[in-house]
Amino acid sequence: MHIAILTFEGFNELDSFIALGILNRIKKPHWRVSIATPETRVKSMNGVVIEGHISLREASDADAVIVGSGLLTREVVANAALMAQMRFDPARQLLGAQCSGTLVLAKLGLLGGVPACTDLTTKPWVEAAGVDVLNQPFFANGNVATAGGCLASQYLAAWVIARFEGVEAAESALHYVAPVAEKEDYVARAMRNITPYLALSLTR
Repeated sequence: MHIAILTFEGFNELDSFIALGILNRIKKPHWRVSIATPETRVKSMNGVVIEGHISLREASDADAVIVGSGLLTREVVANAALMAQMRFDPARQLLGAQCSGTLVLAKLGLLGGVPACTDLTTKPWVEAAGVDVLNQPFFANGNVATAGGCLASQYLAAWVIARFEGVEAAESALHYVAPVAEKEDYVARAMRNITPYLALSLTR
């Protein structure tokens, strides 16, 4: 199972790294999590420089894709050549987006006329793209999920794990990263946000 986390120039570290850390709690030979970048190296909104594992084109073949957010997302969606590299299909992939990453899915026409979640800064841009924005941290419709707020990245990661490996695996991953003495409450709250959207199995 291959999960790609799209990470652009000016990326938000919390989006990419929290999802990366939680998803990598699955320790199985078939499980692979990659940072996908448009260039070999990208710099975060706070100056952290990283090297990507795979290209955006390679991410199109992943079993799941999470689109992270950042300071330059409007430049990303305005770049036709960059957008053309992202050939995603919810019929064969799980697709998730975090904050301004929701704008990317909207511009790719992948939200299917359903509402979505995003952060407060990005909300007017997503609405201008014709998508209704929900006042909640997580929402999924079939194989497409969106999250709003940096720390909502935990919900996207848990949703992907639950869809591929089951609810117990998602709860275990969240339990590991949750603060000491708050683990049960933390896991319960996270699962309350994603459980209503776990009914549909991924179509292959």
